[in-house]
Amino acid sequence: MVKIRLQRVGKKKAPFYHIVVADSRSPRDGKIIEQIGTYDPMTEPAKLSLDKEKCDTWIKNGAKPTDTVKALIEKA
Repeated sequence: MVKIRLQRVGKKKAPFYHIVVADSRSPRDGKIIEQIGTYDPMTEPAKLSLDKEKCDTWIKNGAKPTDTVKALIEKA
């Protein structure tokens, strides 16, 4: 099953996330299929960039977003 989820990058205590499409069996920071956005919770307000077209295409093709990513998509 394919999921749209967050991939953590950045330093300790300074998280930065890539919004990625990945196989649900791969580890959190493992192999990905495609990167469709970024999320930076450390800025005020939090910075979010998301390619809505790619996101909609993946969801239409059966990818399931995680709860956190679903909330971010609704914000965007």
